[in-house]
Amino acid sequence: MKLPLSWLREWVDIPWENAELSRRLTASGFEVESLEPAAPAFSGVVVAEITAIAPHPDAEKLRVCQVNAGDATLRIVCGAPNARAGLRAPLARVGAALPGDLRIKAAKLRGVESAGMLCSSRELGLSTSHAGLLELPGDAPVGQDLRQYLKLDDSVLELKTYANRGDSMSVLGVAREVVALTGVGLKQPVMEKAAVSIPADLAPVVQASAAAPRLLVRRIEGLDNQQNSPLWLQERLRRAGLRSISPVVDVTNYVLLELGQPMHAYDATRVQGPLTVRFAAAGESLTLLDGRSVNLATDELIIADATGPIGLAGIMGGQGSAITSDVKDVLLEVAFFSPDAIAARARRHGLQTDASQRFERGVDPRGQRLAMERATALLLSLCGGRAGPVQEVVDEHALPPRPPVRLRRTRLALLSGAQIADREVEKCLTGLGMQVAAHPEGWQVTPPSWRFDIAIEADLIEEVLRIVGFDAIQERPARLPQRFARRSESQLDERALLDALISRGYQEAINYAFVDPALQGKLFPGVNAIRLANPIAADLAVMRVSLWPGLLKAGLENLARQQERVRLFERGAVFRGEGHGLRELPFLAGIAVGPRAPEQWAAGRDLLDFFDLKADVAAVLQLAGNRVDFAWVAAGPACLHPGRCATIQRDGQAIGWLGELHPSLAAELGFAAPCMLFELDINPALQAPLPTLAPVSRFPQVRRDLSVTVPLATPLSAILSRVTVVAGSRLRDLVVFDVYQGAGIEPTRKSIAFGLMFQDNHRTLTDKEADALMASVAADLGARLDARIRD
Repeated sequence: MKLPLSWLREWVDIPWENAELSRRLTASGFEVESLEPAAPAFSGVVVAEITAIAPHPDAEKLRVCQVNAGDATLRIVCGAPNARAGLRAPLARVGAALPGDLRIKAAKLRGVESAGMLCSSRELGLSTSHAGLLELPGDAPVGQDLRQYLKLDDSVLELKTYANRGDSMSVLGVAREVVALTGVGLKQPVMEKAAVSIPADLAPVVQASAAAPRLLVRRIEGLDNQQNSPLWLQERLRRAGLRSISPVVDVTNYVLLELGQPMHAYDATRVQGPLTVRFAAAGESLTLLDGRSVNLATDELIIADATGPIGLAGIMGGQGSAITSDVKDVLLEVAFFSPDAIAARARRHGLQTDASQRFERGVDPRGQRLAMERATALLLSLCGGRAGPVQEVVDEHALPPRPPVRLRRTRLALLSGAQIADREVEKCLTGLGMQVAAHPEGWQVTPPSWRFDIAIEADLIEEVLRIVGFDAIQERPARLPQRFARRSESQLDERALLDALISRGYQEAINYAFVDPALQGKLFPGVNAIRLANPIAADLAVMRVSLWPGLLKAGLENLARQQERVRLFERGAVFRGEGHGLRELPFLAGIAVGPRAPEQWAAGRDLLDFFDLKADVAAVLQLAGNRVDFAWVAAGPACLHPGRCATIQRDGQAIGWLGELHPSLAAELGFAAPCMLFELDINPALQAPLPTLAPVSRFPQVRRDLSVTVPLATPLSAILSRVTVVAGSRLRDLVVFDVYQGAGIEPTRKSIAFGLMFQDNHRTLTDKEADALMASVAADLGARLDARIRD
């Protein structure tokens, strides 16, 4: 949100320079993202009046103007279509410096001397409009420096907006914060009530009081909306990031920025019957101000008349009753809409308006009448006209309650780590507009109507610390009792798994627990996911059942930013089941795309494959046991390549999956190279064998190699498991050094060769003992797995 400091200083006396104000606001939680000049640097530009105008003798589109610059009459050649005698406009005199390093010099234009340049707002850097000269009011003092006249030596704060602080999105809201920080009073401008001079219109109707507890409507007749808004109003809006449209629209925007209260103006002649707030009926539609036609759902709050919807409540008005330059009679509508009634409705239609941003955060439910009177007074002063009475419909029981919250001294001291005097606490809270009453344990605090974020004791403690200042709290070493973690030696530290992935070139990613329902549906069709009632975006509408959707999206974003080798992992919760069977499960997942190794002179550019990923996952699992504790079964989810995937089992239970993303899915998502994925249930992966100490044998190892053929479907893990069991405690290591299919091997079988290292702790093994162990292994493999020894 952009806020001109000159506007803020009208509401509160600020004792600090601009930079110090920015620092103080940021320290209190109102983060200042930038502090910029209100206008580009230029000099030598004055208010001037065109006293006479004549055609250029040699150019049809140019005219020769006699210009009163205050201390001299100058001849200026100008091509602006709105140049005319009597117009007051900016004049850049000879020697003036304009934005873009432009210096004004005396020049001859098509044979006529020109002693300066009459300027448009674009040439001064005040807007992008180049339609003609910037027209100044008829009473603008000729000869005065333009920066001084327009008060351009101003600064604009850009403040970060927060989802729980709708009250901060206005001049009034920031002024209240400054009041709390400084202790000075609020200087609210005089806002007089307008005199009522026409009878009341048809009384408004509210059919959804829970969603719209307060509605105010006023009719104003006889307006002149064909003129331009005064320059001071245009400048205020420009500095706040809005453009001037027409006096009526500009006034509603002005009140929005000043008081934080959205409001809407309707062409009264195009509203049939009473203004009505209700939920949309099935099948209704509305053409919005931006020209788009939207189909309305039955949970969407609308403004309607006798003919149907004329506005999307709290979001955008309809085109049918839009304000035009010819409008003379308007209906002003100001309301309090419940945040729950507005939240997510704008995003449903791809909209994000200034009004919806404020309503879904919460506006002051007591501020509507002030906004109505402010807008009425401004309109009557700018456009003339006659005002009718304010017609109000209110359901006090449906307005958001502000129950008192207890603040205990002991809790404040415990959470803050500081002893803050009672008087200081009360000063902070009352400065924020809260009602404070003494209580034996501390205070009973009633939040103001505009603070939707104050609900529990911790909120009050945060407010006190914000205003006191975190830097004012004395640093003290934390006194924490030392306790040993109660974790079995057989329970791995989760960090060990993450460190193993980091050591293999992966980087940690953190994604939303909400994912795109379309993407998740492609990966896991038929799996029911929990749908959010009020998603923050349409592509974050369901809870994730896997970590893969977020990692795939992150992987694509990295590849789009020229990161050709992507290795990401994430540790997070997935949500499976429904109702009382809903479970939140911790998982570890990863994605790998691109070359097997970083680019270098000694390595090729081969892309990684399934076995590279399997090696990474095996390195992680090896922390929790030896290689035979886990089985790799050739099967996996349908979103993986059917021939390049595996299910990881431990004790017969599936604990994870890995493999290559199915080629059709990879192409649809935009992956140009094979995309590898894995996912592990963390809890089973953290169960490790109980550590035991064993002496290192001083006797030599004996190696024996064995080559067997087995049926094609026999998994390697089954062979290794049987070898480990049969060889017993004397087996020190087991390595596979060859896998072969082809000539000399039956088509239905494959050859596997592995080496076994035997060692005894007490003596040297004899060849006879080693051969006996090998014979036992061969016999067991033959009996259980149909293994045949190769010649």
